[in-house]
Amino acid sequence: MELYKSIIEMVDANLIYCLIPIIMTLTLVELFFKNRFETKKTLNLIRWTIIIYTIVTFTFYLIGMAMNPDEYAFINRATGPYALAYWIMFLSALILPLTLLIKKLASKFWYVLLVAFGMKSGMYLERFVIIVTSFHRDYLPENENFELIDLFSFRIGMIILQGVIMTILTLVILEIKKIVHNT
Repeated sequence: MELYKSIIEMVDANLIYCLIPIIMTLTLVELFFKNRFETKKTLNLIRWTIIIYTIVTFTFYLIGMAMNPDEYAFINRATGPYALAYWIMFLSALILPLTLLIKKLASKFWYVLLVAFGMKSGMYLERFVIIVTSFHRDYLPENENFELIDLFSFRIGMIILQGVIMTILTLVILEIKKIVHNT
């Protein structure tokens, strides 16, 4: 179970967190180079990555909840004071990605972007809360507050750069595949 958890965390850090920059880069490539690159195939690849990731992580969640219910605390979160926020995040991470099975919705860049944001909305909310509360820490020296902000801006920059590089690599691979297939 630990190996599986570490694999999911690695996929999260290296692919899922980068989905928004990937889709934004694809949108820009489609906008500037209309029908020049395989953007629709890349979007389809992202679509299936999201669907498979959702099914695998939900299966892991169900197995973990059945084997170790105290660690997952589903009942407390689903009925506690923040139940509405928890259900919105839970359903947007579970149901919203499965709507990509509808091909008409999955072919729209902005809808896939919405799904990618919805999948990790809890993580984005958590990061937002950390950043906002770091502004209001009266007990920290002034320099430590800026170091935390610099760390977050560096991490965001790295995620954006990683997403752009992965998009370019995917487009190059699909372009090479198209060239090899045509010859």
